[in-house]
Amino acid sequence: MTPRDGPGKVERYLLDQMVKGPIHFTLIDPDKSPSETAGKVAERAVAEGSHAILLGGSTGMSPEKMGAAARAVKAAVPVPVIIFPEGPGSLSREADAVLFMSLLNSRRLDLVVRAHAKAAPAVRAIGLEPIPLGYIVIEPGMRVGEVGEVDVVPRNDPAAAAGYALAAEYLGMRFVYLEAGSGAPAPVPVTIVEAVREVLSIPIIVGGGIRSAVEARALLEAGANGLVTGTITEEEGVGSAFQGILAEVRRSRGG
Repeated sequence: MTPRDGPGKVERYLLDQMVKGPIHFTLIDPDKSPSETAGKVAERAVAEGSHAILLGGSTGMSPEKMGAAARAVKAAVPVPVIIFPEGPGSLSREADAVLFMSLLNSRRLDLVVRAHAKAAPAVRAIGLEPIPLGYIVIEPGMRVGEVGEVDVVPRNDPAAAAGYALAAEYLGMRFVYLEAGSGAPAPVPVTIVEAVREVLSIPIIVGGGIRSAVEARALLEAGANGLVTGTITEEEGVGSAFQGILAEVRRSRGG
């Protein structure tokens, strides 16, 4: 029996890119943007400088719908296609990797670890690269907070967020994701990102409610290593707000 190797190909790509500076993920919901549309959105996003495509978002996702979207996106762009899983039904061999994420502040043990125990053999069997990640939902949490039965971290409690994040690192997770919730009226507070950055040695990804270059700049300056946007492309496509956010990412990378 041999131990598992270190980071896989996709994870190494993300880490290599983060050495150069913060990166951007475009989140596409295959339910709202079926395969052909997903490919076109991904193509425009990557042309603006997005570094990876996340596929996920809706509840009740089927492997067939996820697979069709992944095939279309991979045909359109050269960057990794990573599943942002809603559940085991989100898995598809057509993608490159999956965020193997534990919803750390959920009251549901299945979302912390039990669903992972059921999904792990399937991830291995279909050849998806798992990317270990601690997922922490910050107030308001929106739909993921409701469905995940989450005890959201209050926006005025950076210490609580830092505690969850440090626990994730100590448990061996290699990324921490701070999530305000899809469509949140405001992103994760800068004070929370700063507090988490102070205690962590692993990368921080921030998503939910990021709609402007000003918000993106503040999160990047606070220590975010990656930003995720999804709602703005659903609402306005790859428009001026998206372009402004990507411009801030490029600026932070020295470009």
